Amino acid sequence: MPRPKRHSLHNPHPITRRLYVFAGIVLCVMAATILWIALTPTPDLDSFGARRVSQSTKIFDRTGKTVLYDLNPDVHRTSIPLSSISPFIQKATISIEDADFYNHGGVSITGIIRSVYKDIFSASFAQGGSTITQQVVKNTLLTGEKSIVRKVQEWILASKLEQRYSKDQILEFYLNDTSYGGTLYGVEATSRAFFGKSASDVSIAEAAYLAAIPQAPTYYSPYGNNRKSLDNRQKMVLSRMHELGYISDTQYEESKKETVTFGQRSSGSIIAPHFVFYIEQQLEEKYGPSVATMGLSVITTLDADLQHAAETTVAQYAAENTKKFNASNAALVAIDPKTGQILAMVGSRNYFDPEIDGNYNASLASRQPGSSFKPFVYAAALAKGYTPETAIFDLPTQFSTACSASDNYNSNPPCYAPSDYDNKFRGPMTFTTALAQSINVPAVKVMYLAGIKNVIDLATRMGITTLGDPNHYGLSLALGAAEVHLLELTNAYGAFANNGTLNPITGFLEVKDAEGKTLEKFEEKPQLVLDPGVAHDISSMLSNNEARFPEYPPENPLHFAGYDVAAKTGTTNDYKDAWTVGYTPNLVVGVWAGNNDASPMVKEIAGYIVAPMWHAFMEQALAKLPKEFFGEPRGIPDGAPGILRGIYLDGSGVSHEILHFVNKSDPLSGGASWGDPQYSYWEYPVQQWMGANPGYTGQ
Repeated sequence: MPRPKRHSLHNPHPITRRLYVFAGIVLCVMAATILWIALTPTPDLDSFGARRVSQSTKIFDRTGKTVLYDLNPDVHRTSIPLSSISPFIQKATISIEDADFYNHGGVSITGIIRSVYKDIFSASFAQGGSTITQQVVKNTLLTGEKSIVRKVQEWILASKLEQRYSKDQILEFYLNDTSYGGTLYGVEATSRAFFGKSASDVSIAEAAYLAAIPQAPTYYSPYGNNRKSLDNRQKMVLSRMHELGYISDTQYEESKKETVTFGQRSSGSIIAPHFVFYIEQQLEEKYGPSVATMGLSVITTLDADLQHAAETTVAQYAAENTKKFNASNAALVAIDPKTGQILAMVGSRNYFDPEIDGNYNASLASRQPGSSFKPFVYAAALAKGYTPETAIFDLPTQFSTACSASDNYNSNPPCYAPSDYDNKFRGPMTFTTALAQSINVPAVKVMYLAGIKNVIDLATRMGITTLGDPNHYGLSLALGAAEVHLLELTNAYGAFANNGTLNPITGFLEVKDAEGKTLEKFEEKPQLVLDPGVAHDISSMLSNNEARFPEYPPENPLHFAGYDVAAKTGTTNDYKDAWTVGYTPNLVVGVWAGNNDASPMVKEIAGYIVAPMWHAFMEQALAKLPKEFFGEPRGIPDGAPGILRGIYLDGSGVSHEILHFVNKSDPLSGGASWGDPQYSYWEYPVQQWMGANPGYTGQ
């Protein structure tokens, strides 16, 4: 039997010989490649430190946890320091991405071997096995090209990066820049989008999910079709954290059992759109047109729960009003009167409904307030010395001295003889009853007593900016013949709620720049705009449920048993606008209904059109707030004329209007205004009324 042929180093086996040749070729190719790479320009590392990442400005609710909107439509990113990122996120990321991160110099030898092996045999240049440092390099300095040259450049730059920056800095770069799917970049933006919380507050289980995603963000998206794969990878992350000693046995077991809930998909979504764009406009005015990419963190005053309740309520009732009253739209504003902070803002029943121009913010629109303006008229009169018990007559009255006093049903210019929607006249009543029932003729008389300029000055002090020159108005201003914004009108009522002190409207609690520096922070700026006693009187008058009868039954949309709630409705004469504004000491809510194109609604009072909507929201809001009560109204001053006490009879038992008993400019001084141009015009219907009611002695 022949012996097998032996091979020596000088006479190798043919297979070995071929391997030697192949190895030589590989070495030559590698040497040529290395030389070629060495001569290939490498991106300047200095550009890394100088780069300015375009960051996204985010608008949050008052808790700072709910993202209302991200102003950058392309990239959702918020850079934060490593100290603000949960250690669980850091450890989870290191566990699954680069367990040897704190030991290597930027490049892992085993990772390179694995990467080269995969790239050569798959011809895909997939670039697997990258360290965290390498991923920072390719995310910030290199193009998306997949090639051997690019891979080697990545190794070189990773080594240089490690020499210039600390491990913690590199980890911070990675966690702020890596993609988590779609337009989400960095753990802060992603944590808030997924879990509604900052990256500093996530649990171990949530951190493991965040670490699981960057390997394949689209595939592992919690909103895609591969949730099971994501769950399995999350478990793998937890296992690696446990193996590496980053979490204890107990933490590991508890985290595996924890049910993690992801927030609704928010790509392109927006919460409270009318409010958000109201805020954005102010941000642009303060910080310039590029505010969306400045990386600002804007904590607003919005209460997300109240906003949701407001949107739901408006959508429901506006839809019903469309069918019942031809009122296709509505708006609602809720404000804290003690601070001026906007808690909810709904500018239409549906921002995204083009049929009603839903993106138009009706809460900022100029509309006529109708009778919802009357509290300012009565407040100006009370500030002058009149009282809530002052007697006034609701009778057909001609106010224009260009016409005859007897022509008291004629409102054709130049005459002016207003009436109510039901064309009824109710005789003598107090200021309180007249305001509570929203009777027009008494309101016009009170406007005259208070003085148009005084009323406008007061309303302006209380935050109404749209009134302008008093000379442009007549007595019809008492019935809302002006234009106001729902937002301003609502906050102005807040001064009644807040003992005469107005707080400027604000939607901001805090604004921070991309580095976390506070640019502005809410500070209270209270302004005393009305005597507290007058404010208490108005609150008492507007919350007097008995005074509303018979215009409203005892149980009505303006009444809340056991609560101090003041409210006023308003409807314009042409039925284009319906309002309800009301308040407690810690909440003021205004609601408007109508049509954006100013077309009229069905002829009906606001108490039926919009008050039910206001009541429905108010009921939900009151359940969240502590119960508070208004300050006591002022008593009637000693020695005040009888008319200020509700007595409209003279010593002979004859009825007279108020000008017969007081000096209009100083009612507490007594006297009379017999020479006033309006005296005979107001007295004429009273004497007619007396003739039709002989022996009437009601007071």
